[in-house]
Amino acid sequence: MEKKLVYDIHDKPKFGAMLVFALQQVLAILAATIAVPNIIGLPSQVPAAIFGAGVGTLVYQLFTRFRSPVFLGSSFAFLNSLFVAVAYGYCGIILGSVVAGMVYVVLAIIIHFVGTNWVDKLMPPVIIGPTVALIGLSLAGAAMGDIAKANVAVNGAYNLAALFCGLVAFITIVICSSQKRYTMPRLVPFIIGIVVGYGVAAIITAIGHIFDIDYFLIVNFDPIVSNFVNADGSFVGFKAFFDYPRLALFEAATEIKNGTHGINAGSAVEIIIAFLPVALVVFAEHIADHKNLSSIIGHDLIKNPGLKNTLLGDGVGSIAGTVFGICPNTTYGESVGCVAITRNASVATITTTAFMCIAIAFFKPLMVVLQTIPSCIMGGVCLTLYGFIAVSGLRMFKHIDLDENKNMFVVAAILISGIGGLAINIPYARDAAGIISKVITVTPIATALIIGIVTNYILGKVEKSKLGKEKDA
Repeated sequence: MEKKLVYDIHDKPKFGAMLVFALQQVLAILAATIAVPNIIGLPSQVPAAIFGAGVGTLVYQLFTRFRSPVFLGSSFAFLNSLFVAVAYGYCGIILGSVVAGMVYVVLAIIIHFVGTNWVDKLMPPVIIGPTVALIGLSLAGAAMGDIAKANVAVNGAYNLAALFCGLVAFITIVICSSQKRYTMPRLVPFIIGIVVGYGVAAIITAIGHIFDIDYFLIVNFDPIVSNFVNADGSFVGFKAFFDYPRLALFEAATEIKNGTHGINAGSAVEIIIAFLPVALVVFAEHIADHKNLSSIIGHDLIKNPGLKNTLLGDGVGSIAGTVFGICPNTTYGESVGCVAITRNASVATITTTAFMCIAIAFFKPLMVVLQTIPSCIMGGVCLTLYGFIAVSGLRMFKHIDLDENKNMFVVAAILISGIGGLAINIPYARDAAGIISKVITVTPIATALIIGIVTNYILGKVEKSKLGKEKDA
């Protein structure tokens, strides 16, 4: 550990402070959590995604015995699988999440009997280091795309005023995190950064409205207005303040009642094919995430609470997060980055964050305010979060001898294939014309991890063979 934790795993900040720390975690994971339902064509399910993230995180904490300070949110790894499932309604989504979650459960049972020593052999630092760095680097494009984007699309996607606001948020976070005089700013740099960046963006937007300069319209306040006022100018009423999330469980029950679901033997097999291989590959990413978090907090999570329990928590939490939400969940790099920068590893904070997500899913005013945070501001936040993830991986390079060709090639294989966006597309269906219509996509990070493991294994065998021949000689 290069820095001492301000709050360790079992530490409990004072109640007021903990609410602020929890809100910071919510802000850190917000953009990615609400992105998945939007991408798969279910934007009305954003409250359900936030509710499900809270439920999934609580389940994860129960299985890990409140010893792993990380939040679970909507998983991007299953995006292509979700596109397949959405075609068969909410029943299809739930079936897919159960398949993915059960993969983790089965793996946890296997690990219960064979132990975890093989994990260090399968993924030594030469594999984990570049993979963790790759997770941060692969997200750089999304963050930098957002940092120059206004919520009001005018004159193209790029907006210099938006970039200025994003950099204001970034610099504010950096200053708060780096200064030594005050403790509180170091613990809540993201809240301060977002508030300052949002304030600057709001001022620029006001100037844009006053002087009729469309280019300065950074913040879109329409969601707030439409939340309280109908199109005819009348007050929305009670639903302006409280509403309930449309959970997948109840939506699926409605489909079954009305006979509108598309689940049959053929579609069930198609969904299983779409989710099963991805879940097996994401298992390796699960290990990489927990190895990275372990290095940050100074506790080996693979040993305590144990890989078996983290897998059970992730798997069952993902199922619960879908059934009582909308999307399969996974441990979030943004949450890990928040822990790393603030040095707050308090599991109580993460648990409070989960309850806060469940609560705000019903409280519409806060939901709509969060939705108005400009993309550029979140881009500035992610510049720090994703950068810290990448640096955490690069820090592991100190345990790797890159003068050795074997290590150099393994690291190079992971970084180049991952940054280059190499994915494995496995076709499994053709249309009437015989053209491939459906594929299973193994994400670039997972592909890079597989290539790294295979390369390390082959070169290890070559090295042992050479040593054996030298001994015989």
